[in-house]
Amino acid sequence: MTDAAASAAIPAPRSAAIPADGVPPEQRKVLTALVLAQVFSGAGLAAGITVGALLAQDMLGTAGLAGLPSALFTIGSAAAAVVVGRLSQRSGRRAGLAVGYAVGAAGALGVVLAAVADSVPLLFIALFVYGAGTATNLQARYAGADLAPPHRKARAVSTVLVATTLGAVAGPNLVTVTGSVAAAWGIPRLAGPFGLAALAYGAAALVLVLLLRPDPLLLARRLGAADEQVAAAGTPAGLPAPPAAGLPAGVRVGAAVMVVTQAVMVAVMTMTPVHLQHHGHGTAAIGVVIAVHVAAMYLPSPLSGWLVDRNGPRVVSALAALTLLGAGLVAGLAPAGAVWALALGLALLGLGWSLGLVAGTTLLSRDLPLRSRARVQGNVDVLVAIAGAGGGALSGVVVAGASYTTLALGGGVLALCLLPLVLGRRGH
Repeated sequence: MTDAAASAAIPAPRSAAIPADGVPPEQRKVLTALVLAQVFSGAGLAAGITVGALLAQDMLGTAGLAGLPSALFTIGSAAAAVVVGRLSQRSGRRAGLAVGYAVGAAGALGVVLAAVADSVPLLFIALFVYGAGTATNLQARYAGADLAPPHRKARAVSTVLVATTLGAVAGPNLVTVTGSVAAAWGIPRLAGPFGLAALAYGAAALVLVLLLRPDPLLLARRLGAADEQVAAAGTPAGLPAPPAAGLPAGVRVGAAVMVVTQAVMVAVMTMTPVHLQHHGHGTAAIGVVIAVHVAAMYLPSPLSGWLVDRNGPRVVSALAALTLLGAGLVAGLAPAGAVWALALGLALLGLGWSLGLVAGTTLLSRDLPLRSRARVQGNVDVLVAIAGAGGGALSGVVVAGASYTTLALGGGVLALCLLPLVLGRRGH
């Protein structure tokens, strides 16, 4: 083969197909599909957060196990993270995310059936399956970063996260409406939001099947393969190709940040509705507080992304730890009747989670090789989900044995453990 023929056989380098700003034109189509799907999935995500603990308390007859629903669907989310990650690695993001949302919809429908039948075993199984929607909602953020250049990955992640806001804020405020509709059909009121979740997750799956084209991970692999062949063609004969680098320390730091922020956020969030109910507040007040919290989780995402791209993920991870400490102080020391103070504490809790999630996700999306990216991201999300399950399960025990104040302050102290990790290893 002549040199000219060999050059013609080499795929065009990535830079030849990408505008000067470094963003592939396909990235805009990908983000549009992901944003629309996240709007729907946000409503499905909010159901378990808002009324899961209350439904379990009614069916189990005790507040001590009110954190169990959060633990169950978080454990389910851990199992689903592995499946979604590996399916995405093998068949692309579209297949992995669509299947995850479809399974989450089936779980939400199962919760409704369990409430109608007053079956605790069915409730536990359905909550476990429902967790697939939570895992998929979070893994969608990785799809947003697959085609983004390194200097814009955090903002791509934040674009996907902020899209969850509309559905996630609307969901808790529809508790009363969906409860009334459920009651009119002979279904327990607290199961109403899970009916909404089934419809919302199903709609998200349909959107991805129809609109997530091209598949961002598969396209990123093709572009990466073209770059590698171009680089190999420029390597002098007789010299070996540079070895593949191992997983950098940044991946482990990013995983630790997401694990701690998830555990603290889930623990405090899970018991806040129960804390409010024990002090005489109804579902309307609970819905407002949780809506503020969920809005603070997702609405500041563009700010989180900008901060990470500008200052680096380690600095923003430290800011996340300090914000979670502030959340624990405000929520833990708030007077029981001061709904506004609890709303402020939960807003800080959501903001701290947002900062930590965007920073940690950016480290994983930036530093992981394409050949193992989705699989490793899924495995890391398993750890994140397990941390959330532990936080949710222990939260009821801590409140029953001590107090909500102890839970909130303890969460803030735990978040401070991140500071030595993210600030003590500042090397590249």
